[in-house]
Amino acid sequence: MFANRKKILFMTSALSAAVLAASACGNLRNDGQLRTNAVKPSVQSRSYIEKLPVTDPSGKTWVPLEAAANSLGYRVEEEPGGGGFAKIGYSDVMYRVRPGSASAFSLGEGCTLPDAPKQQNDKIYMTTEALAKLFNTEVSWNPGSGEISIDTPKEQTTKGQHTEVKSDKPFRIQSLSSSEIGELITYAKKYLGVPYEFGAAPYEESKTFDCSSFTRHVFEKFGVDLPRLARDQDNVGRSVSRQQLEPGDLIFFTVPGRFEKDSIPGHVGIYIGDGEFIHTWGDPGVQISKLDSGYWSNVILHMRRVL
Repeated sequence: MFANRKKILFMTSALSAAVLAASACGNLRNDGQLRTNAVKPSVQSRSYIEKLPVTDPSGKTWVPLEAAANSLGYRVEEEPGGGGFAKIGYSDVMYRVRPGSASAFSLGEGCTLPDAPKQQNDKIYMTTEALAKLFNTEVSWNPGSGEISIDTPKEQTTKGQHTEVKSDKPFRIQSLSSSEIGELITYAKKYLGVPYEFGAAPYEESKTFDCSSFTRHVFEKFGVDLPRLARDQDNVGRSVSRQQLEPGDLIFFTVPGRFEKDSIPGHVGIYIGDGEFIHTWGDPGVQISKLDSGYWSNVILHMRRVL
């Protein structure tokens, strides 16, 4: 029944730091090839050694969020100080929860969890029902084996792939001359080597980028107000083919196996011409990669024009 499910094995031993480190970014070389010691970004069944889930007096099972997210290949980043939002995703934030609040963010949509997450011993715990709601999938707990099984997440809505992004002002394609697009590419290259940070705050504050905050920052300079997340940026502009691709177009990539269908963008970059694109990813941060060879050539999802 759970043949395709990711399993988390909870035990009383402490979680090895090396296991967590294995899910870190920085697994691509500048030429777009995976590093020899890289963890390939696709879902794999994993076992995590953790403390036992907590069962409250009402019989609800509470699971450490980080272990559950790690089993699906996601990372979790908590705001400093505790009590703030926890950001969950791959190279871009896809989910967000906050201890004490039933309001959550799931793939570009707000959702209400059946149980608000709790903070305990510096960890965020969620009920299996809340995890199922957040990831839009099935989560089950087997008290006999100590396993929690999580199906591959599904998309949250049945909308078409490209739907209008809700905004206070309508998005329109900005008309730039070829020289201005050249300036945009030059401006993007100015940030080569700027560090990557998952869920990065605005550059002016953090001096870091994640994939979608980088594209947003670059385009904002030229009067294009892109949405914050890659999933939403994929909903603006118009679709173009590989043959039609021009400098300044956005390229969206899937993350194989993260969802039931590989139709949700998990990464975005800017095409700069000559078969190359600029993006930010792990180490060394903002970098230029090949589009038609190496890892990225196999995970292209969409290409869109917003200029």
